[in-house]
Amino acid sequence: MEARQLLYTIEEFEQYADAPENRERLLELIDGEIVEKVPTEQHGMIVIIIAHWLLNFILTHGIKGRVVTEVRYRTKEDRRNARIPDVAYRAGSHPLTKKGSVQQMPDIAIEVKSPDDSLKDMRAKARYYLANGTKLVWLVEPQKRFVEVYTLDDEQVYVEGETLDGSEVLPGFEMPVSAIFEDTAAE
Repeated sequence: MEARQLLYTIEEFEQYADAPENRERLLELIDGEIVEKVPTEQHGMIVIIIAHWLLNFILTHGIKGRVVTEVRYRTKEDRRNARIPDVAYRAGSHPLTKKGSVQQMPDIAIEVKSPDDSLKDMRAKARYYLANGTKLVWLVEPQKRFVEVYTLDDEQVYVEGETLDGSEVLPGFEMPVSAIFEDTAAE
């Protein structure tokens, strides 16, 4: 009897992810392996804060594009990856993907570290996004309260007291690092 392969193709993965019992799960395909994301309350709070700042900026400035959370992206060429950045932004007008993965990487990909994530793995995700068309990646580290920012030709670390920007992807966008970690229910 032949053993089941451990690595999945994009077609096998999408069939698995679309099964009724898996539709409510956040599943990624990373180098052929199915990985489930399980966000915490802190994670969700940070994701919505960042998405709010980005969405407010594009709406206020009449910029065409979409800000989304927990959406799966893949490239047409890569048969072993379908990634879910925590927050993503794609510039311009384009058809709305209503089923399956968006078949292009976002212009901005933001990942928020969960307790089970390692910075090493998150940095590998950043490299993957950049190698496949993403122009700006933020890696948010809630415990130590900093953000690593990656572009194709630069890497920087921002801490509280400093301000992130949208680089050439969203010129004029600014967000204080401290706003990312603001707990609206804290006493």
